[in-house]
Parts: sequence; C-alpha cells; structure tokens
Amino acid sequence: MKSSTSSWAGFAEIDITPEKPDENQLIGFNRPDSRARGILHPLKAQVLMFQSDVKICCLIAVDSIGFSTELTDQLRDGIAEQINTSRENIMVCFSHTHSAPNAASNGAAYFKFAQHKIEKAVKEASLTMFPMKAAWGIAENTIGVNRRGESVSIDKRIGVLKITDAVTNKIKLLLLRVTAHANVLTSDNYLISSDYFGLTRDLLEKEYNCKVLMTQGAAGNVRSKYRQKNADFLEEHPLEASEITLDTKAKHAIFDESIAALNRNAGEIHKAVISVVDKIHPTIIYRLTMSSDIHTFLADVPPVNRAQEIVSEALSAGIGGKDWLEEVKELNVNGIKSQESRKEIQFLCLNNGGLCGVADEPMCEIAIDIQEKANDSLIFFGGYTNGYEGYLPTADEYDKGGYEVLWSNLIYYKYYNRVMPLNRDTSENLAGIVVKKWKEILGETE
Repeated sequence: MKSSTSSWAGFAEIDITPEKPDENQLIGFNRPDSRARGILHPLKAQVLMFQSDVKICCLIAVDSIGFSTELTDQLRDGIAEQINTSRENIMVCFSHTHSAPNAASNGAAYFKFAQHKIEKAVKEASLTMFPMKAAWGIAENTIGVNRRGESVSIDKRIGVLKITDAVTNKIKLLLLRVTAHANVLTSDNYLISSDYFGLTRDLLEKEYNCKVLMTQGAAGNVRSKYRQKNADFLEEHPLEASEITLDTKAKHAIFDESIAALNRNAGEIHKAVISVVDKIHPTIIYRLTMSSDIHTFLADVPPVNRAQEIVSEALSAGIGGKDWLEEVKELNVNGIKSQESRKEIQFLCLNNGGLCGVADEPMCEIAIDIQEKANDSLIFFGGYTNGYEGYLPTADEYDKGGYEVLWSNLIYYKYYNRVMPLNRDTSENLAGIVVKKWKEILGETE
C-alpha cells in the first residue's frame, strides 16, 4: 500500500459470471422455474480503493440483485481482514439486476465463487494505487419513471464523481449513482445479464478511456423508461404470462425490443453524463471518510385475520402465501407482535459529497426527502448497500399496500428475517438520522 499525506485511489474489476449458468437460479421474478439458460452479458465486480494517511476503505460494486446481509457481512469481514481495516470501511453496492444468480441458493455456491473473485480484485486494486484528485457533479436522470402510478416524484440527479490522477490530471475513473430499476430485461428473460448498467459502463469507458463504476439509488418504485412493449403485462399478470406460448418469430421480436430498450437507457445516461463531465474540476482531497451507524427499526406482525386478507389480495398478482401465513400464525401463537431489524446506515464522504446507503429497496421519495432536509444536493442516498432486506416504503406508500409494500414479503420473507415491511414511520425516522449524521460528517452540527 502507498503511504503519503496525499490521497490515493486504486481500481480493479473482475468477471463474476458463473462458469456453468444452468446450475444457477436467477432471482428477481416470481416464476416457477428461474434456472439460467445462458449468458447475454457478463457480470462484473468492481473495487475502488481509497487511502489517505489515516484511512483506507473500499467501495465495491457488484452486478447482482443483492446478497443477503449475512453473506455480505461475510464478504466485508474477509476483505477487512485482507487489507487490515474494519467492516465499516467496506461498502458493497449492488446494481440490483434481476438477471443474476441467487447467491443464497445451491448451498451458496455462487456466493463463494463471487467472494473468491472479489477478494482477488481487492488485491489487484491495492497494487494500482495512484495519487488522486476528485470532484462531484450532477447530471440529469431522464430514464427514471415512478412505477407506483399516482406519484410523479423522481430523483432527477445522477451523481457523478470524477477522479483524476493528481500528477497527470488524466481521468482515471467515473463513479455514477443512477436511480432506476435494473430490470429492463423482464420475467421472460432467462439469460444472465448486467442489464443496462453494463452497457452504460461500456459506452462511457469508450468515451473517456477510463473505468466507470455505477451504484444504484433509491429505486424501489422507479423503473427504467425504455422496456419491451409487454413489460407491464408480464409484471401485472405473471401467471397468465407464463402460460402464453409464442412462436420463434414473436420471441425474436420481443428479444429485439429488450435489447433496443437496454441500449436506449444506456444511451440516455451516456448523453446526460458527457454533458457535465468536462465541467467537473477535481481538487485535492480534504475529506475522506467511510463510517456506519447502526439503528434498530420495527416491523409489526399482523394478526392472523389481517394476514389472511393479505394472502387473498396477493393472489391477484399470482403470489401464493401458504408458508408465509404459517410463519405469521406461529409468531402470533408465540406472542411475538413485532420483529426487530438492526439496520446499518453507511456513509462514504469524499470532499463535499458522497454516498449513503442501506440494505433495503427504498422508494425514491426518501432520497429526495434527505436531500431537501439536508439542503444538500450532493448527498446521494441509495439502497442495495451491504445486502438486501426488502422494500422500504414511505408512509404514504405504506398505506397503499400492493406488491412493493406487502406481497413481496410472501415470497422473500425468509431472506428478510421479518414477515412485514418496516413500520410506517421508518422512512421519516431514517431520513432524520441520515441528515443528522451527514451534517456531523461535514462538520455542520450546531
């Protein structure tokens, strides 16, 4: 490792595409058979390492829907030991592509494979350290569409961190934070893919001859603008869609629509980013911190009669809830009225801007609320950070219910370690905690 009063950065990436795709189950869509049937685009893990005279930390971006928090902490602990730091100095951000393997299935075989690859990339990143300058900019997010229908709220910021070599001033890396679901490839796709993230990186890497790393924002209720024509039908009527038989010509037409949609989303991000990159002027690093706060939030367990209503409602979306209902009944029998979630809120601050994330799928209004309460457009709140534990709705969206708030729990509750979403007041409380901590990091406390 380099040691200096200056700040240094290093980067490496590695292919984490499974060697035998058909031995892996894809995760992200509720369908009877999710076995992967080939590779459309490779999956990557990218490691951005920072070092100052007092700090060493890593930002790791992974093309995955998200490992569980338990598996992600295993990964972080191993890397922390590898580079002689603590877990809170390792931030793992997942792209949330719905076309990647389920890391928890098959005895966590894919996780172990990816973990080995990522640890190798960390070692490689430590050997590429260069003196750095950096600065933040904001591009316009034109691909995000609020999928909850009634709301028009969208986080219109694409965060852009430009990192240059402090000696040559050459661009070494662009870090983007984009808010839009990485499920342009929808439930009729069985090919492994990084979705629009991979294509966007490719475009910008060719444009600037540098590496590009992307993280996901608060995209719980934000889809990408461009998708195949039948995407809404596939999401709203999964059982009916799975029974439809298409001839080869029709399948090719839909596939072509998906590829065109991927390229259009990537193209719009490319256009937005290149409009600001030259206006971003990196400076010396005067603040580099990575830290975590742990807070406990609650999720109330519903009474059995309400749970039965939820199961009946979910059937309209083709979601069965027999096992979930049995879990709720057992919790009621044991007198358990709420379940705790100890949530890590992690921050990366570089100069006057940074990333903040939680292991949830937060709705975009939370990021907007944090930005407004902090009066700071350079705090980029996102989800899918250090694991994945389900949707995090605002109070208004909590009241509306539906898939994001309720029905998804019937499928994935075993991964979340709770049967219901976090309580109605969680998003507001979380926003307050984030803003207070951010001001402390910036030295703006009263």
